[in-house]
Amino acid sequence: MKVKTILISQPEPKVENSPYFELEEKQKVKIDFIPFIHVEGVPSKEVRQQKIDLTKYTAIILTSRNAVDHFFRIAEEMRYKVPDTLKYFCLSEAVAYYLQKYVVYRKRKIYVGKRTFAELSPLIKKYKSEKFLLPSSDMLKPDVPKTLNKLGVEWQKAVLYRTVVSDLSDLREVTYDILVFFSPSGIKSLFENFPDFEQKETRIAVFGNTTIKAAKEHGLTVNIKAPTAETPSMTMALDKYIAQVNKK
Repeated sequence: MKVKTILISQPEPKVENSPYFELEEKQKVKIDFIPFIHVEGVPSKEVRQQKIDLTKYTAIILTSRNAVDHFFRIAEEMRYKVPDTLKYFCLSEAVAYYLQKYVVYRKRKIYVGKRTFAELSPLIKKYKSEKFLLPSSDMLKPDVPKTLNKLGVEWQKAVLYRTVVSDLSDLREVTYDILVFFSPSGIKSLFENFPDFEQKETRIAVFGNTTIKAAKEHGLTVNIKAPTAETPSMTMALDKYIAQVNKK
């Protein structure tokens, strides 16, 4: 079956030159963006119940933009003035760049990893004497605490935001040729919203091994996978698949 419609289970990109818009134009398909999950901040009262005292930490590990937003939100709610001496360890350049929303870059000590937590860990290891705070969601990847414990640093997790299933009732009567997922939470949201979901002719595209695993555990057939050596991004994987099936 030819592909005409695609649903991406994430928010619409804010940049004009997104590869998804290029894909839409190139393959003459309709792409909709509807987040299957969203983030909600944990109130400062609950953060206090985690026995988090922001004044005790000399360094912050930031793994995402959400971590940045919610750290500064909680700091404000707790009337904690973030000191200029605080060190920031950012998972990637994108996270470090986003940090500029809250701090003057040149006046801060900012250390940047390449992309993965494993790549950031040598920088953390260099500063073993610091006391690290890890702002996190309620769904922290297990490799993060494992890596920090292995490094032997003093650190504390602070759950500052939660991943919540979105209400997708508006989609009950809507079908798409391809559904695209980027996390096990997205798969979970699909079945929480539609427990009787049947795949039928719908193609499933997934990003990452944990998402593939979650899809298979829910009895879904995975038709499109990324990243692979040939298609390192989801847009490339979709482009290749659509070119093949729409040609027939």
